[in-house]
Amino acid sequence: MKVYRSLQQLPVFTNAVVTIGTFDGVHLGHRQIIRQLCAEAKERGGESVLISFYPHPRKIVQPDRSVAELTTLDERIELLKEQGLDNLVVVPFNKEFSEQSAQEYISSFLVNRFHPALIIIGYDHKFGNNREGDYRLLEQMGERFNYTVKEIPQQLMNEAAISSTKIRQAISNGEIETANQLLGYPYFFKGNVIEGNKLGRKLGYPTANLQIQDPDKLVPANGVYAVEAQVEGETKMMKGMMNIGNRPTVDGTGRTVEVHLFDFDEDIYNRHLKVHVRFHLRNEVKFEGLDKLIEQLNKDKEISISKLAD
Repeated sequence: MKVYRSLQQLPVFTNAVVTIGTFDGVHLGHRQIIRQLCAEAKERGGESVLISFYPHPRKIVQPDRSVAELTTLDERIELLKEQGLDNLVVVPFNKEFSEQSAQEYISSFLVNRFHPALIIIGYDHKFGNNREGDYRLLEQMGERFNYTVKEIPQQLMNEAAISSTKIRQAISNGEIETANQLLGYPYFFKGNVIEGNKLGRKLGYPTANLQIQDPDKLVPANGVYAVEAQVEGETKMMKGMMNIGNRPTVDGTGRTVEVHLFDFDEDIYNRHLKVHVRFHLRNEVKFEGLDKLIEQLNKDKEISISKLAD
């Protein structure tokens, strides 16, 4: 898959079959749409082109309604690379772009930049200033610009939209298994390992304290999770458990993300850790002293090892 981040560097695509969307999470619903896109391109002897925008259009158009994202742009690109696409175009989205009329959007942006043979679009897709453009306008202008439009079935679009909402809700509620089922892979995030107060080491459970790299990334609900993790630059996947929360038994101040890796005792400060969240073990609770906390951590480890062995 070729990735383009500038409209000025686009090649002339051959029989371009184009779709447009955010595809946050690249979940199972999105993958069905991408499969349809690739199949249509192959049938026509053309190239599949997925157009996305960065930053998320809502940040520019409705900054007060922005939502936490399932994937950062780089994560999205990595996931899309696995889907058999020919081309991904990440369009810089700004106020000027958002203020184009719907007709300009079609003629200057879609036609002039991509020369599409076929545009595959959702029945409810809106574009242009004040979201005045729709499927019907694309169809009308297709006759003049020699492209055809195909609608993504309403059921498929609804499934994709419902999945995105459900996944965000599930992650926010700690229902990680539900989220993973809809995603088609374990939810993950990356963080930089920073120095903590080293209390975990005294308890027999040294932890990597993570500073999440992207402020827009959705972090799971407070609680304890069984996880798998990779240190940046290494292929080895390690098993462990993670606590997200305010550590009420210890100090109860400030939200932290801490990962304890089993059978691992290396210095990884200032390195990045990619955490795959597999199972929710329990909610965060306050224990009556450190002895009770250690007793629970021992149980958490035992359960994590059992679940991650399946």
